[in-house]
Amino acid sequence: MPTKPMPQKEFIALLAMLFAIVSFSIDGMLPALPQIARELTPDDVNRAQLIITSFVLGMGIGTLFAGPISDTIGRRPAIFGGVAIYILGSILASLTHSLDLLLAARLLQGLGAAGPRIVTLAMVRDLYSGRNMARIVSFAMMIFTLVPAIAPSIGALIIAGFGWRGIFGAVIVFALIASGWLTLRQPETLLPEKRRPLQFSPLLAAFREVMTHRLVVTSIAVQTLVYGALFGTLSSTQQIFDITFHRAESFPIWFAAIALMAGCANLLNASLVMRLGMRVLITAALAMQVVISGVMAVMTVAGLWPDWLYFPAYIFWTTSVFFTAGLTLGNLNALALEPLGHIAGMAASVNGCIATVLAVAIAAPIGLAFNGTPVPIMGSIATLCLAGWVLMRSIPRQT
Repeated sequence: MPTKPMPQKEFIALLAMLFAIVSFSIDGMLPALPQIARELTPDDVNRAQLIITSFVLGMGIGTLFAGPISDTIGRRPAIFGGVAIYILGSILASLTHSLDLLLAARLLQGLGAAGPRIVTLAMVRDLYSGRNMARIVSFAMMIFTLVPAIAPSIGALIIAGFGWRGIFGAVIVFALIASGWLTLRQPETLLPEKRRPLQFSPLLAAFREVMTHRLVVTSIAVQTLVYGALFGTLSSTQQIFDITFHRAESFPIWFAAIALMAGCANLLNASLVMRLGMRVLITAALAMQVVISGVMAVMTVAGLWPDWLYFPAYIFWTTSVFFTAGLTLGNLNALALEPLGHIAGMAASVNGCIATVLAVAIAAPIGLAFNGTPVPIMGSIATLCLAGWVLMRSIPRQT
């Protein structure tokens, strides 16, 4: 086991790769949805979207357990256990011939992915605090955005060579590389004397502390809304490209461009958060998205887009949704964890579980409401971001 702390730049890169296990599991599947729909659910192609939300749901449930377990046994063992469950879910997903069984395997995948996803945040909180923590997370998220930029293209190549089931072999390799890097280079960040027993009473006390802290609860609520907007967009985006704009073949290229442009949000956030603070950036980003999504929805319903401008306007809007996520989610995570460093694992778990599970409950109906146009998702995102903006206005300005 390594004992020397990682250089900060390498630590950020490792965080990005651990986060990217989740991203690759979502974005890499997008090009496969049409094939899976034709093969497993030809009578209701919209159900193929549940391949995305079932994974996210499993991840949300898993986060409730990953943090407390990491508070007891340490960060590294908790991540390794999560990766093992993730690999098992991937193997089962590659073997199934039923959509329902595939969704169950994706749920198991998500449960395992909760380990890398949530415990890495607790690792950051072990080592950093305040705006510096938000800055570290922003840099990791900036690198992390390269994965969604290339994941659909990689997924399309894998599908061309091995079919959609081959994607699950690829994610297993990716997870093994990330966990191997952690094994060789990153020391344990939670000292033995700071670990908490895995007992019901301490867990309940920690849960109550998380859920009675006004700043934390507000941050979780806003995260729920932003994640709902993000997952709703991800669920519908492939169908919009295919059915609305007839650009299924070029979808991976456009998605890569969107992800790369949106990735600038994390770089911008990392440079501004130390000066302006997390609250200001989150509030401004949500206000911007309310305006953009509202205008897009009205223009689309009224049929005011010239044919030559409709698709570029949609690309701009989709990029803005991802850009908004880049300016908000890292900061919201930092806001939620900042007052709770002494129970960082539990705080990260409750935060991630509630925000993700409730976001799935928001995103699934939005995705299933797809009617051949982007109007349902645009109107929904304007509403979600408006609610988030109102909540952020209630947070004290010093954050």
